[in-house]
Amino acid sequence: MWRNRSEFLNGRDEVVQFLTRKWQGEHDYRLIKELWSFDNARIAVRFAYEARRPDGQWFRAYGNENWEFAPDGLMAERRASINDLEISESDRLFHWPLGRRPDEHPGLSDLGL
Repeated sequence: MWRNRSEFLNGRDEVVQFLTRKWQGEHDYRLIKELWSFDNARIAVRFAYEARRPDGQWFRAYGNENWEFAPDGLMAERRASINDLEISESDRLFHWPLGRRPDEHPGLSDLGL
């Protein structure tokens, strides 16, 4: 079971369809996550990402995610609370080539997010 904004998804097939649709509409995606807490099979993170919509508009999404894992190690539940903010390209904070964030790039706390 996944919750993402106002969407509630059940089962792996729905999650794959959701992610396929999501990634088709978010270009130049850059993500930073910070671990908030963990215990046994649960993890909580806070995150922010920047992306460009197909119309060229940049936005930053902020949020929190809570994950619970099944005994087989697969994610059993994901609950995400996310807010979007349109930004100009000059307001972007996440500057690195596509791919993994470089170790030396500031994290969320360093950026004041």
